Amino acid sequence: MTLLLGKRRAVVAGVSPRPRRRVPLSAYLFVLPAVLFVAATVLYPLAYNIDLSFRDVGLREIVAGGGDFVGLRNYAAELGRPEFRHALAVSLIYTVLSVGLAFGCGLAMAVFLNRRFPGRNLMRSALLVAWVLPTVVSANIWRWMLDGTYGLVNTALGGLGLIDRGVFWLVEPVTALAAVILATVWTMAPFAMILLLAGLQNIPATLYEAARIDGAGALRRFTSITMPMLRPVNMTVLLLLFVTTFKTFDTIYLMTRGGPGDATTILPIHAYLEAFQFFRFGTGAAATTVMLLIPLLLSVFYFRALRKEDLA
Repeated sequence: MTLLLGKRRAVVAGVSPRPRRRVPLSAYLFVLPAVLFVAATVLYPLAYNIDLSFRDVGLREIVAGGGDFVGLRNYAAELGRPEFRHALAVSLIYTVLSVGLAFGCGLAMAVFLNRRFPGRNLMRSALLVAWVLPTVVSANIWRWMLDGTYGLVNTALGGLGLIDRGVFWLVEPVTALAAVILATVWTMAPFAMILLLAGLQNIPATLYEAARIDGAGALRRFTSITMPMLRPVNMTVLLLLFVTTFKTFDTIYLMTRGGPGDATTILPIHAYLEAFQFFRFGTGAAATTVMLLIPLLLSVFYFRALRKEDLA
């Protein structure tokens, strides 16, 4: 009925409805390799992991196949396990602090590099090194710098007279968590800087000129022009930082292996230990699925917020 009304309105208005174009078979053949690649590397592993999370699967079932269907028993077991709740709490603390600090540092660097000064492009390139470096390189650099015996951090603090003996940063629970947060911020802040800098360069310069004429200071221009105009970019950057940081595995595993004890055992490391150390593949898959749901729910709220902004 709606289609017929639309055609009638188009005829009354004197505009003939546009004929539907037929997509040639060659167009589907061009995208077929990409579809097969995504299906093989994303969709199939995801479906297999979800299927494992509903089954009682150990090492024997992984090798021979099969596994009894247990419904939500794996999820109930994980949610009732203190190790899982601790890993979830550590993941949230680690993610929130890392994202907040990385966003703040990235915004500060973006505002600074948005100005014109000699060597600006060279400084941009230098700051990107931390993000471009492979994770195994950056994690080992930080592990060496934070070493309690010959680390650069202890040497610098000792030279300034702030410490009188070596601090084993990766051995104490509180300092170990702070250390992996610092390493993550060092890696992710340049990524945030690039996105925020692109947003800053899209703000019309005439707005700042008008604000200066009206007598607005630097802080007032930042709070009244920069931050409101950057709001869509800020939301995107925060979402990307959260998703990337929440699923971090390699940085923490290379620096602390989740220790000392379980001080830095986040959800990805907990799921890894469940599956490949204790061979509880069902509960490990359940933990991984829960880990997937949290960023997914955040993404839903993000897109709803963007839609409300577009309609406003």
